[in-house]
Amino acid sequence: MIDDTKYYNPDIECAPREVLSWIQSRRLIKMVKSCYNNVPLYKKRFDEMGLVPEDIKSIEDISKLPFTYKDDLRDAYPFGMFAVPKEKVVRIHASSGTTGKQTVVGYTKNDIDVWSTSVARAITAAGGSKSDLVHISYGYGLFTGGLGLHYGAEKLGAVAVPVSTGNTQRQVTILQDYESDIICCTPSYALYIGETVKEMGIDPKSLKLRAGIFGAEAWSDRMRDRIEKSLAIKAYDIYGLSEIAGPGVSFECCEQNGLHVNEDYFYPEIIDPETGKPLPDGEYGELVFTCIGKEALPLLRYRTRDVCKLERKTCSCGRTFVKMSKPRGRTDDMLVIRGINVFPSQVEYVLLSVNINPNYQIIVDRKNDLDIMEVQVEISDNIFSDTVKNIKNVEHTIAQSLQSVLNISAKVTLVEPNTLPRFEGKANRVIDKRIL
Repeated sequence: MIDDTKYYNPDIECAPREVLSWIQSRRLIKMVKSCYNNVPLYKKRFDEMGLVPEDIKSIEDISKLPFTYKDDLRDAYPFGMFAVPKEKVVRIHASSGTTGKQTVVGYTKNDIDVWSTSVARAITAAGGSKSDLVHISYGYGLFTGGLGLHYGAEKLGAVAVPVSTGNTQRQVTILQDYESDIICCTPSYALYIGETVKEMGIDPKSLKLRAGIFGAEAWSDRMRDRIEKSLAIKAYDIYGLSEIAGPGVSFECCEQNGLHVNEDYFYPEIIDPETGKPLPDGEYGELVFTCIGKEALPLLRYRTRDVCKLERKTCSCGRTFVKMSKPRGRTDDMLVIRGINVFPSQVEYVLLSVNINPNYQIIVDRKNDLDIMEVQVEISDNIFSDTVKNIKNVEHTIAQSLQSVLNISAKVTLVEPNTLPRFEGKANRVIDKRIL
């Protein structure tokens, strides 16, 4: 007998593997037809491969399908990858692309329901229920974090408190006064809230909080321990990416040793990043998702560039959903800084837009468990010999432009000509000093 209080959809989350496979196969077949009939890029790739939708008869045929890349979404900006007419789209989110253009994602009403259900499962796995009050400190807007957790909480029947980010002392006061049960934010912001609780002279055990759901950036078990101690809660990981849905693609359960993938909606594979060939469970490789439960942007074999492994064993929590490990790196040069995707090419784009020669280096570090980013920019002799005031003005102009494009603050430091390294091959623009 399944304990319904431990799961949001017990019949699905604890379904036998053969039942999950049947659901996945049925949804994949339907999705492939939609992609072929409605998305020009997919029709072109199918035709080039000599593939027709009827060749896909079950989930076992998924490796026959073409990959989708982030550049495909950028090249189709803004709506060229949508598989439904605009009249059926009810929401748009977007995330940073490799240039000033964002990656745009559309949602039908059903897509929102799929996403909300996925997050409701995550909240339930963290011990949440309809009687809880969920304090949401992710950012709202085009970023998927805030609205993702918000709709998930409402789907569960819990009370959503859309606090968003900032004004941390006010956040703590709300946690106290509203007697919030669960907090949702980035792990680095959770640490900052914990520090603020201490500075305000509040015993964290006096708060009603018992759990936190944290994602949008990489974090370690060491950081988990600090968060759990500073807020007197149990801290759970949640994974997502805006191209697939947002937070809720996978989530931690009470075991806290891997994230269950909502594989009835998002089918995962691990591939060799060099050859594209599928790898067996237990081997690290690149994570690939096929959005078998989505209508507006039903991506086929989307290459996330995240490196992890999969395990298909029934968890002691009772869920049969496949588990993915925490991503332990990436196969591209994207950085995740305070939950924001940052590409070195974006920095180059900004420098060129303000007429600065793009010889630069990005230095990322972590201070008091918060990500900090510095961009060192090599400038010409005539600028460097200018007055200190003018140099500061140039730094300010670059910093403002970076903030506008990246949606994240960065310290800009102008350095003397010929002081940054030169590269004969691919430039290594990033020094990442973070220890997770």
